[in-house]
Amino acid sequence: MKQLKSRSQDLRSLFENSITIEYVAEPLKAVTADADVTEVLDWMQLQDFDVVGVKTGNTISGYVEITTLLQSKSGKCRDYQRVFHPQELVAISTPLMKLFPILQQTPRLFVLDCNKVTGIITCGDLQKAPVRMLLFGLVTLLEMNLLRLVRLYYPQDSWQKVLKPDRLEAAQKLWRESQERNEATDLLDYLQFCDKRELVLNQPELFQQLELKSKRFGERFLKSSEHLRNRLAHAQSLVSGSSWKDLISLAEDMERLLVRCEEIE
Repeated sequence: MKQLKSRSQDLRSLFENSITIEYVAEPLKAVTADADVTEVLDWMQLQDFDVVGVKTGNTISGYVEITTLLQSKSGKCRDYQRVFHPQELVAISTPLMKLFPILQQTPRLFVLDCNKVTGIITCGDLQKAPVRMLLFGLVTLLEMNLLRLVRLYYPQDSWQKVLKPDRLEAAQKLWRESQERNEATDLLDYLQFCDKRELVLNQPELFQQLELKSKRFGERFLKSSEHLRNRLAHAQSLVSGSSWKDLISLAEDMERLLVRCEEIE
């Protein structure tokens, strides 16, 4: 039976055409330029805000940071206002897929809607459902492609001689249970992520084509991908035991690996 491939390009197209940063941005709270620093500082600490916008008339013309106000503790907000730098601004129509590399360069982004700053995005917003959907899609496609490569490189069930006996037994157990429910398909469909990883990395030619550098590197990278999948599946923090920089790098690396997987026929 021919295996149909789900392409990472399809996923990218879905998020580029349908899901933008509008779905993860937060409204930017703002104060007037003549607001008293002491009052604004108390309010920011109460709301746990690191940044608030500064209004000139009806337009948010800049922002103040809590770290700056903590040092001054007096005066008006206009005295400490910072103007928006072009590198801090992002259009509300920007595809969610393009958010990762931008956030690697800055701790926050201000959102432009019709040439007016209306929102803010920080790394914490990557915990939201649209980003989780994107990441789960990436890691699911990666696992599907690993299985396709196992089918390609292990004809006639030759993978069974490579897989550890306890892992083979675990797959067979799931397969038999599905048989009893008249749901069973191919035994390969009951392998876990760790099994597919082990089989792919057991083929030197294959992990070289995937540019995984070495078996140890590939194992570390694919384990990180599996751990991310588990955190997503259980609605856990995406940066548990990690950092936002590591998460963003992992997401970009998974997408690049998907492209290389799909080039192998």
